[in-house]
Amino acid sequence: MLIKEENRNMFLLAVVTLCCGAVAGTLMLFEPVLGPGPEKPAAERVAIDVTAQTVRVVGTPFEPNVNPRER
Repeated sequence: MLIKEENRNMFLLAVVTLCCGAVAGTLMLFEPVLGPGPEKPAAERVAIDVTAQTVRVVGTPFEPNVNPRER
């Protein structure tokens, strides 16, 4: 089976899509056995230190150039 050169990208895309779908489908079948994923997002699970020092910015503050003709 020879694939024309102009169709190789679409064939590769289709193969990768089918493989990823097969992996996702297999994991969905094993979800009742393995249990559900974590309920909280990772950002909520990490403890944040409230006593952390503020960050010192060195240099001039950024001002966007809204008028490109004037510098």
